[in-house]
Amino acid sequence: MEPNNNIGRSPNSPRRQPNRQNLLYIFYALIGIGLIAMTFFSQTSSSKEVPFSDFQTYIANNYISKVTVTSNQNYATAIVKKGSLGIVFGQDSAKYTQNPQITVHFGSSEAIEKFLSQERDNKQFTGAVYYQKENDYFNTFLYSILPIVLMIAFFIFLSRRMSGGGSGGAGGIFSVGKSKAQLFDKSSTDNKVTFRDVAGLDGAKQEVEEIVAFLRNPSRYTELGGKIPKGALLVGPPGTGKTLLAKAVAGEADVPFFSMSGSDFVEMFVGVGASRVRDLFRQAKEKSPCIIFIDEIDAIGRARGRNPNMGANDERENTLNQLLTEMDGFGTNSGVIILGATNRADILDKALLRAGRFDRQIHVELPDLHERIDIFRVHLRPVKIDSSLDIDFLARQTPGFSGADIANVCNEAALIAARKGKRTVEKQDFIDAVDRIVGGLERKTKLTTLSEKKSIAFHEAGHATVSWMLQFANPLVKVTIVPRGEALGAAWYLPEERKLTTQEHMLDQMCATLGGRAAEELFFGTPSTGALNDLEQVTKQAYAMVAYYGMSDKLPNLSYYDSTGSYEYGFSKPYSDETANLIDAEAKRIINEQFERAKQILTEHTEGHHQLAQQLIEREVIFTEDLEHIFGKRPWASRADELMSELDVNEQENKEQATHNDGTESNEEDSFLENKTMNDETE
Repeated sequence: MEPNNNIGRSPNSPRRQPNRQNLLYIFYALIGIGLIAMTFFSQTSSSKEVPFSDFQTYIANNYISKVTVTSNQNYATAIVKKGSLGIVFGQDSAKYTQNPQITVHFGSSEAIEKFLSQERDNKQFTGAVYYQKENDYFNTFLYSILPIVLMIAFFIFLSRRMSGGGSGGAGGIFSVGKSKAQLFDKSSTDNKVTFRDVAGLDGAKQEVEEIVAFLRNPSRYTELGGKIPKGALLVGPPGTGKTLLAKAVAGEADVPFFSMSGSDFVEMFVGVGASRVRDLFRQAKEKSPCIIFIDEIDAIGRARGRNPNMGANDERENTLNQLLTEMDGFGTNSGVIILGATNRADILDKALLRAGRFDRQIHVELPDLHERIDIFRVHLRPVKIDSSLDIDFLARQTPGFSGADIANVCNEAALIAARKGKRTVEKQDFIDAVDRIVGGLERKTKLTTLSEKKSIAFHEAGHATVSWMLQFANPLVKVTIVPRGEALGAAWYLPEERKLTTQEHMLDQMCATLGGRAAEELFFGTPSTGALNDLEQVTKQAYAMVAYYGMSDKLPNLSYYDSTGSYEYGFSKPYSDETANLIDAEAKRIINEQFERAKQILTEHTEGHHQLAQQLIEREVIFTEDLEHIFGKRPWASRADELMSELDVNEQENKEQATHNDGTESNEEDSFLENKTMNDETE
């Protein structure tokens, strides 16, 4: 057990400065004193006194480069040229290589000046003459002491910068092993987020609410023999609200909350990550019960030795080992709960995910239709929306959007409305915002010829026509030939949010995707490069049907997909070359069949397809109502319509149940009063 060095000290009291920093200042001072002493020593010890006759000879032979005359003194100091050191100093010339000076004594400074003046008149001396005042401390300081002072000041400044301003701040050279975690407590007011700000995520919110409730009132659970979970891992795609959920925990909890990113643990110095883990848990133990949140934990939690060909990262693995020990080792961390967040749970080390460390994995998935309605209501609070805006419509227009995407839609719609000078944000602004986010910025300056415009219109009309005639194809919203981003045109659909997809759904979707290429070949006789993205989608889908889902007559009920990605049995490709050829043949067959099916549908509805393409050329954008006018209403209800109908039915049932409960409570109260009155009369 580590000794407790905090006895008698308040947890919030400042720490004393480390003695190592004071020693560093003493070391700098000693260096400065030594340099000053060396400077004065070199100035005094390298000067040789010579008689006037020798000095006169040196002047005549041009051995002297500079003479310094000191006022009110009876001597002059001369600098000897490098090439004349042997003549002037003889065998001692090696001692005077750094500062070759000679000193000559005169009767007075006037005699020195008179001699130099005569020598200069006779052109015997061509060097420089400097006059220095008596006791000229400024020049001495300027040339000798100032550089040393500046050097010491620079070192002190550098040490303060490296030590966080000289206050032992985090990130300094002496605090490099200290934790960088940001502490939140109930007195913190920065970025206050509560569970009210987290819409949707009902299951995940219930899990973390239980953790907060346990920390607030642990006896409620411990009385029944329960133990507090040591950790919970938030897993989900980017933007689904994992960090927001952690912020809500920080806002709701009445306990300290440490927040840190996984990348903050690892530095270029060896051992820093493990030291920061130890310091983080030491602080957490001092303030327990508390919560530690590690965002993007996969930065340090990646499986050890997962890919031996790439080599091992010893520092990261040491950090992970220390984290594993702190979470569940010989020591106890009672009252400390660890929350982690990642979108790469598949690459985390198994030792990190076992029970006793991260006891719970809370999956934070993309919001469904009902949850998107709640998320829109949260993000529309600060937005001045039009009173006629239908939030249900917005939720249906954004399938597959995460919470961050929905927040971006609301912000983009407000910007578009402000750009147009509107007072409120209207429905069309949100539609434009969705188009901007999904398709990219509209390129109004993109120039196309009439033939190119016709080709694009026929291609997009092919998508729309085929999808309109297929039961399980995604419902069409609009078709446009306005260039956005890299696309020259697009058919916008509302993807059906299905938890289970059948073979019929996948084939219909594949056929609708191939409708554009089929229209090009059928009506123009030659394909174009505009179907690149379509072909990429159907190729991936066909191979997935054959190799992953077992949806093939030649390879039924077989899946070569490894969900762990670890190739547990050593197979990088768990099938033979013959099977690979069979997979290729089956994928090709499925794609060709759906391509011919798309051509057949277009042949049967050629007239409607041409009308649709002509309207696209004239108007550039057409909507569902235009397709209904040409082909008639689709006989199949979309899944979104079914879900909305169920939602309306559930809301109506809840209202009726609430009304019934109110009536029952009222009747029970009346019966109670009647019985009480009868009892009073009997008495």
